[in-house]
Amino acid sequence: MSGQHHYSPPRDQLVGVLKTKAMPAGLKKVALGLAVFGLGLFAFGAATGESRAWQAFLVNWLFFTTIASAGVMFVAVQRIVTARWSRGIIRFLEGFVAFLPFAAIGLLVIIFGGKSHLYPWWDLVGTGELIPEKELYFGHTFFYARSIIAFGLLLLLQVWYIWTSVRLDVGVTPEYGASWAAGLRARMRAGFGEERRELHSTHSLQGKLAVAMALVFGFGWCVLAWDHSMSLDYHFFSTMYGWQVFMGGWLVSLMVLAVLLRWWKGQFPELPELITEKHYHDVGKLGFAFTAFWGYLTLSQFLIIWYGNLAEETHFFTLRLTGAWSTTTMLAAILTFVVPFFGLLSVKAKTFSPTMILFATSSFLGLWFARYTEIYPSIYGTRVSHAPLGLWEVGIFAGFLGLFAWSYAQFMDAFPKARVFLMTSPYRDEVQVPCDPVTMEPLPAHE
Repeated sequence: MSGQHHYSPPRDQLVGVLKTKAMPAGLKKVALGLAVFGLGLFAFGAATGESRAWQAFLVNWLFFTTIASAGVMFVAVQRIVTARWSRGIIRFLEGFVAFLPFAAIGLLVIIFGGKSHLYPWWDLVGTGELIPEKELYFGHTFFYARSIIAFGLLLLLQVWYIWTSVRLDVGVTPEYGASWAAGLRARMRAGFGEERRELHSTHSLQGKLAVAMALVFGFGWCVLAWDHSMSLDYHFFSTMYGWQVFMGGWLVSLMVLAVLLRWWKGQFPELPELITEKHYHDVGKLGFAFTAFWGYLTLSQFLIIWYGNLAEETHFFTLRLTGAWSTTTMLAAILTFVVPFFGLLSVKAKTFSPTMILFATSSFLGLWFARYTEIYPSIYGTRVSHAPLGLWEVGIFAGFLGLFAWSYAQFMDAFPKARVFLMTSPYRDEVQVPCDPVTMEPLPAHE
């Protein structure tokens, strides 16, 4: 990353600008309207026994939740590497955490309400039709426990991490923000001590949380991908499947950040150095790099299965590359990899807003088709002549999009919209040589 992003405005000036910038009321109303419409459509479908409502709910839950969770994980990676380039912009990604409590509710709805509509193996457990190993793995209690523990632990770590990050900024700024979060801000300020000590104690805690989150994120999303996507074809298995699922979310979270940076820059004309062309370029480079990585994972998984030529593996891709599913499969590959990979080869494409927004949109839509193609063919197989893609899928997508945008807007209205503390504290660069939070003495390099 570029090393020239050390923008440090006076604290009073930064806070003065941030506190006057509320999220547009019209945007919040539109987002809430989409959420009510889409989730109302799902509720109607669920109440009337429409399986496609459940299937569309699962596709969109997996799509948006991987993006939100990966966005928070990227924030934690900035702490692991002690990054300075992202201090001015990383709060715009931290807001993704606001969607995760809703995602937790959605997961409970899926596993307790939609099991008979989604998981073909559900009614086979205990009948003797599954091999003993899968009888054990698909046991209902074990399934519930895996999903709840994996996502619950990840949710705890991700919310806790963002809490510590926001707490530093709330602790050094005057009271302002959405009224619904006044109690949360008061709890953050309670016990907030001397600035230098708070910096090092928080930095130390975040280091532990970030590493723990990375381990839980990788393993937890593998388990969730196996259970809520790969298991829908319970004869298929791939050790690379979970990686492809969560790295797709990682890629699109960066592409969404690239678009958000351009929108937020327009909101802060008084702070021209907060978001610069170097930020555009750096985030664009990351989007390009992880486009290549997602393509590598996808092609590697396909090639290994192709040259292995085992029937229990090849049927997965044979189904998706023929008949009703070939179009959505090709859309997923072209929109997620081909278009942005070749489009983002130049520097100008990464920094010129129209092209970057175009390629980010391509990735966003492409990953949705990838999620769709992971799930729907496993449920329908060869029984349909065309891919089911209509009101249920589009309407529930709109609902999740609205909920994601509305929750993000609520977070950004409730808390400082930038990392005020790490941008303005006179001690901010001491974290490059961490101190013991108790003695305030520099730690040896190996610690």
